Amino acid sequence: MVLGKGASSSLSKKMVDGAEEMVNNNNFTALVVDDDPLIRVLHDMYLRKFGLKAQVVENGKMAVDLFHVGATFNLILMDKEMPVMDGAEATKQLRAMGVNSMIVGVTSRDLSFEKEAFMEAGLDLCFEKPLTPEKISFILQELNKNNNN
Repeated sequence: MVLGKGASSSLSKKMVDGAEEMVNNNNFTALVVDDDPLIRVLHDMYLRKFGLKAQVVENGKMAVDLFHVGATFNLILMDKEMPVMDGAEATKQLRAMGVNSMIVGVTSRDLSFEKEAFMEAGLDLCFEKPLTPEKISFILQELNKNNNN
């Protein structure tokens, strides 16, 4: 799913406002998994702006370890390439553990075959990073739909 680059600011503001309201009504939690400190801060800031309670870790093993000790999140933003354990392996392990959180891949590479391979690990969605407020709004709308089903 790719969002158009020419979306009007009023449409974007409406999407963002709608997503903020959804999150505030659902108390969603999120985990940001990325080895890039700048991306961790940026994605954490956006998620908090939308009202999510967010936690950040720097590699896939740390994410898997959190779930092993009982942590749960509605949404996981998973980087593709990280040291220790990459996003694909972490996603596979989380799915094998029965984790049914929405897992959204984020990658610096915009090659379709790489995104497809990452998706096959068990992602729900995949986007090029960094995520924007409009992309996060879309993700939250999808999360809300999944939560209501």
